[in-house]
Amino acid sequence: MTAPEIFGRRLRRARRDRALPDYATHDFLRAHMLEGLTERLAMVRRDFTDVLDLGCFAGGFAPPQGVRVARIDAGLGFARTAGGVQGDEDRLPFADASFDLVVSAGVLDSVNDLPGALTLARRVLRPDGLFVAAFVGAGSLATLRACLREAEGDRPVARMHPQVDVRAAGDLLIRAGFALPVADGETLTVRYRDLFGLLRDLRGMAGANIMPDRSPLRRDTLARAAETFAARADPDGRTPERFEIVFMTGWAPDASQPQPARRGSGRTSLADALKSPGTATEP
Repeated sequence: MTAPEIFGRRLRRARRDRALPDYATHDFLRAHMLEGLTERLAMVRRDFTDVLDLGCFAGGFAPPQGVRVARIDAGLGFARTAGGVQGDEDRLPFADASFDLVVSAGVLDSVNDLPGALTLARRVLRPDGLFVAAFVGAGSLATLRACLREAEGDRPVARMHPQVDVRAAGDLLIRAGFALPVADGETLTVRYRDLFGLLRDLRGMAGANIMPDRSPLRRDTLARAAETFAARADPDGRTPERFEIVFMTGWAPDASQPQPARRGSGRTSLADALKSPGTATEP
């Protein structure tokens, strides 16, 4: 029996295609994620030759010159724009051990089978290959969630996607078979003049509701939510909204890697985990 899907695959593809024409106006969140991933990759003491951009959008990730890059996106328009192929993250069309680096920014929070997607990412990596990812995590859009809940009164509707926190992200990396897994988080706060600016950004970054059982938002409910959103504004009239970004790193297992410290001992730092496990570093 096939497990029920959390997100509508067709709707997800359609929303991504709809976002493509104006995506550059709303790509600040993924740009922030890519900046964080680039900083983490700068800590790695090794070179990569074959890279997979998993959930490539319009192709904003820029690897070092001379590195071969394969790109894949659920949206046909994004895939074509980036010179990649269309496909879902939990149904990868690549052979095992095809890459030594997999990078993913801004898509894993809307994948139906996240454990399966992470397992596939590990499988397409060569031994001692690196996986780095970032996505919107638990605690994000708290203001929007509260405003919608208040506007809908006694009959709230599920309009927000399930979200993964940092602890669960680390557990998922372990479950997928990654070595030296590390999950950490950052907070990005964006201030909006009104609720509609936030909703435009969510649609523009292909981040709107794609759950199969979604229901239309009535105009009177939307109006009440907008009033509640405005009531939460700072003195300058802008309302802050929070995006919690989860970063993940993990290595494909290899015999050359050191054994991680006992869980809970706190001896494995992010910097240590990002260094190539099989490569000596300068003192």
